[in-house]
This record gives sequence, structure tokens and C-alpha cells, in this order.
Amino acid sequence: MTQFTLGWEEWLSMPDLGLPAVRAKVDTGARTSALHAFAIEPFGSARKPMVRFAIHPDPGDPLLEMICSAPMKDRREVTSSNGETELRFVIETTVTMGDRSWPIEVTLTDRGSMAYRMLLGRTALDEDMVVQPTQSFCQPELSFDAYHGIPRNERHRRALRLAILTREPDNYSTRKLIAAAEMRGHTMEVIDTSRCYMNIHSVGGEVHYDGRKLPHYDAVIPRIGASITSYGTAVVRQFETIGTYCLAGSEGITTSRDKLHAHQVLARHRIGMPTTAFARSPKDSANVISLVGGAPLVLKLLESTQGKGVVLAETKKAAESVISAFQGLRADFLVQSFVKEAAGEDIRCFVVGGKVVAAMRRIGKPDDFRSNLHQGGTAESAKISKQEREIAIRAARAMKLDVAGVDLLRGDDGPKVLEVNSSPGLEGIERTSGKDIAGMVIDHIEAKVAPRPSRARARRTVPDSPAS
Repeated sequence: MTQFTLGWEEWLSMPDLGLPAVRAKVDTGARTSALHAFAIEPFGSARKPMVRFAIHPDPGDPLLEMICSAPMKDRREVTSSNGETELRFVIETTVTMGDRSWPIEVTLTDRGSMAYRMLLGRTALDEDMVVQPTQSFCQPELSFDAYHGIPRNERHRRALRLAILTREPDNYSTRKLIAAAEMRGHTMEVIDTSRCYMNIHSVGGEVHYDGRKLPHYDAVIPRIGASITSYGTAVVRQFETIGTYCLAGSEGITTSRDKLHAHQVLARHRIGMPTTAFARSPKDSANVISLVGGAPLVLKLLESTQGKGVVLAETKKAAESVISAFQGLRADFLVQSFVKEAAGEDIRCFVVGGKVVAAMRRIGKPDDFRSNLHQGGTAESAKISKQEREIAIRAARAMKLDVAGVDLLRGDDGPKVLEVNSSPGLEGIERTSGKDIAGMVIDHIEAKVAPRPSRARARRTVPDSPAS
């Protein structure tokens, strides 16, 4: 059997943890291997427990911090060389030296004062491994510079702790997002938005839920219903305040839900849309109707969703009657020109991370001008033009939304944005396109919250003591 020789100190990498270079002390006098870790936090379910921790892999660069996570194998008492007993989390991960990789069991403990961020104990050594206590670096040497040269698109996909804000835990979109996250090794906690409450103070505050303070999440996916937009966006703002990445930001949700504000933002960015008018006084009804070119026209409640609160008035008299009814209810509404050539169809473009990843054509019932699937419409996969793609991307960007459903009408003079949805449903777009949109959303979150090695470098020094 060919021997695999190790010195008393060696370089190794831990690819499962996203650590390309770690300098370790090889100590056959120690039974257990140990990895430097701080801010250690367990998470996940009892069925699939996880542990997350931070590490400064380079003792000479305290600004270089990596966040790692791994499945938790155990938690046990470990006695160190100085006789102190500590209850440590235990993980199993892969170690690579040169062209050899093998799994080892590692305990997590704070070795911030040690010269070596890792101690490789005898249980981590295979039978053919021989340690030469007078030699160093018998295996290929690595460099901490590897952390600063990791391309963004190749950074390690660590296990993330995610939360989804929703009052519909069993609907299609929620289930698919949870499945996509778990398939990638992440954990997803479902939180009822209406049951969150907040502690707001000068250092950022906290979010509480069901009698407990919520932990730090790598990302939160808001899927907030229109009926609780105000409170839901307040919860999202609190997560933003404490530094959590939110897939849909509070500003984007608020803007997209207010149809008047949304159209004003689209107009500011010179994005095509149906001619829109707004007035409050009954005395201005005739003027508003004329501003959009007369009947037929569409009237929309400002808080309408899924086609509800949207009315087509085919004559001026019908328009005046509907306006009078809305004003009698003290309801704010928009008046829009009717794009007849759209013929009861629209295009839903699904935007993720500044790209249109799928599109579908939605067709209304024969007797209904609305194409919403919730109103009985049907959908099929659609090919969109370059102009339609660009407008959808611009509309999502104008609303400051990383993920959005942008609805377009195909007018004679070009595409017109009908609406931008901050919590687009996944069922219709996935079934018509055949694409894993939920997976794309999770991939986008991974890219946004991937660990970013610090650009700033402290002076490279190695502590003198203790030596292990």
C-alpha cells in the first residue's frame, strides 16, 4: 500500500464548506479534529438539523470572514488539551489535500487565538496516512489569496436559512419555493405575516413571532396579500432594517400595489402604458373620460388585484354610471384607455434578477375582457419580442423589484405595461413554460447572499501563541 505522507502542518481545502485554503496543524495526540468557528447557530428542523457559523480562515486577516453551514451530525462534550470540557457541535465534511479527498468528522469551536484555524486529529487520518513530525507541508501548499480570487458566479452555494412571509402556507407557490430551497440543501421557515410583531429601537430592532424573537435569516421572501399590504410592508421594512435581504423590498411592494403610484413611476421612466387619468371630484368625471379618449374605457380600483375591481365601460353613459358608483363608495380609482386590439389577451413576463425567464399569453373568457387566470382565463407559453423583453425588465427595475410579474398589452403602437406584480404566482407560469421558476428564484437568492470575501486586507501576520 502506498503511503500518504503528512507533515505536522499542512494546507487543505474544505469544498463542502466553501473554504478553498485552510492551514491545519496535524496532531496525532488529539483524537478529535476541530475547526475554528464563531457565531455558531443551529437551525433547520428536527428531521434535518443544520448549523451555521462564521470563520476567519486567515489568522493574519481579521477582515476576511466566511459564513459556512452544514448538516449537524451530533453535539457532544469534548475535552481539550488543557483539560477543559466543552459541548461542541459536530459536522461531517470533506477534506482535500492535493489530489486526495476524504470525509472527516469535525467539531466546531472558537480557535480565534490559535495560529492554526484547524486541528486535524488522529480519527481524521486514514490507515495509509503517515505523519512525519519533523516535516512541514508534505502535500501541495495553498494560499489565502484563493479567497480573494473567487469569481462571483463560482462562489460556494452554502446552506441558507430562509423564511417566506405568507398567510397561505399550502398554496402552489409556497410549496414550490419550499421544495426548491430544500432540494438545494437550504431550510425554509413559513411565517404568517399578520402574526409578526416588532421591537423597534435605535440599533435596528427585532422581529418577533409566536412568542419568540426570530433569528437572523439569510433572506426573506415576502408574499403578502393585498388586504394586509400596509402591515406586511412594515414587517418587510423591519427585516430590511436589521440587514436581511428581502426578495421583494418594502418600497417595491408599496409602489406596485398602489396603481396610481405605479403608473406615475412607469411614466417617470418613459415606459409605455395605457393612457391613464385620475380625479376625485364628481365634477371632473366628463373631463377624465375625455382625457383617455372616451369610451370604451376601463375603470380600476387602486387596490384591485387578480382582475377584481376592474370594469369595462363600453359607452360614455356606462362610464359615468360606474364612476358615480365608485365615488359613492368613496373608492379611489383610475380611468384608462381600452386597448381594443389586445382582444382580451395580455402577456405575463416573469422577471428574475433583471432577466425575463419565462412568458405566457393569458386569454380571457369569450365574454370577459379580463385575462386573469383567477377570472377563468386560460394561458399558453408565449414568445416575446426584444422590445417586450426590454420593457418588462425596465418596468421591474423601475419598481425596484428583483422578482416581478410584468403584464403587457400588445397595442398597435407597441407594448404597454398593464401592471407589475410584486408577488407573482408560480403555478400558471411554471405549467405553461415547463420551467422550474421556483428554482430560478432560489438560485437568484443564492447569488444575492453568497459570502463576499473582503477586498480590504489587513497586514498578514500569524499569532505567535499558542501554537495549536
